[in-house]
Amino acid sequence: MRHLRLFVTVADELHFSRAAERLGMAQPPLSQAIRRLEKELGAELFDRSGRGVRLSAAGAALLEEAHELLAREERLRTLARRAAGGGLGTLRAGVPPDTAAAVLSALLAACAERAPGLSVDLQEVTTEEQLRLLSSGGLDIGLVHHPVDATELRLGPEVSLDLGVVLPRTSPLAGLPEVTLGELSGHDLVLFPRAHAPGWYDRILDVCRAGGFVPGRLRHASNPEFLLALVTAGHGVAFDRGPVARKEPRVAWRPLAGRPLTLRIGGAWPTGRAAHPAARRFAELAADVLARDHRATRGRGAAPGPPDDSPRPWSVVYG
Repeated sequence: MRHLRLFVTVADELHFSRAAERLGMAQPPLSQAIRRLEKELGAELFDRSGRGVRLSAAGAALLEEAHELLAREERLRTLARRAAGGGLGTLRAGVPPDTAAAVLSALLAACAERAPGLSVDLQEVTTEEQLRLLSSGGLDIGLVHHPVDATELRLGPEVSLDLGVVLPRTSPLAGLPEVTLGELSGHDLVLFPRAHAPGWYDRILDVCRAGGFVPGRLRHASNPEFLLALVTAGHGVAFDRGPVARKEPRVAWRPLAGRPLTLRIGGAWPTGRAAHPAARRFAELAADVLARDHRATRGRGAAPGPPDDSPRPWSVVYG
């Protein structure tokens, strides 16, 4: 390819001295390189019989092909750089099951804009399962709930999301602008199963105890709709960011006084050669999308005030 580049330059200039000057080299090595190319191809590429230099029939035939080969080489180099930079291929990314549809849509749109050649394979996976898949090579990156054991992982920027409490709309606490953890004393608590994110699960219970809330009973719900159904049926309270709860008219979402419960979420991916070149970029995009969504959610405020006794439609499947 180097010899072809030298040949094309001489063919453009039809003058060895000018071509050598353009290439930043001496003329003798350039002439020797062209002779070696001619020897390898078995044909003279230039007619040197007259005063000047002209392309031979073989040289004229080679020139068009040489331009195409050199352009193809540049495309290959560009392709390799894009792949090495994470702009091509497939990225297998894990996201928590409770990730909002709007967040997923915004994240995929951001990825498509920043890296249009990259295919993102999103998988709905709990934090604990994400850690296992990252270790075994089943995932390239995961969005995990902290804290996690990151001994063999690299961590991207974290986003902190304040949680509030989901109450039955008929609860006296639903009439308050915000609720303290101590005011929840005596209520059962609906949580995701501990196996989903053990570190975050334990952190929630520690904060509750420190704030004076020891649940009467722990109930578990993997599905957000099932969680809302349990709260609606009076089987406990739950902690949530708010958007999902606000769609169910039989429950009320209220901020927690002092913001004691903050969900920390961020990207995690393997270290060393196992790292996908697009992992860091995905983690940064995800953090940006989550932060913007959180600001928009807080900006919408905590919806409805005190409960009323008017009948409301049942909109959650319970069972």
